[in-house]
Amino acid sequence: MAITNEQIARINALARKKKAEGLTSEELAEQATLRRIYIDSVKANFRSQVETIKVIDEKTGEDVTPEKLKKIQKENGMRD
Repeated sequence: MAITNEQIARINALARKKKAEGLTSEELAEQATLRRIYIDSVKANFRSQVETIKVIDEKTGEDVTPEKLKKIQKENGMRD
């Protein structure tokens, strides 16, 4: 799940308000939900980047990508 610019702006607004005057219980719940969405988005982006990595041995030029990663890449159609 991707996070929108509006959600990021709202996270920042709630953070500023929390520092300045505090948040209501509804705002605290909203902040927690938005933070979870943000964290899940970062994790998904990171996973996507890691799953596209191909590891090559500098000395031999061989593909030394771990088998577990190769399997994931095959499942996603990135390898033969």
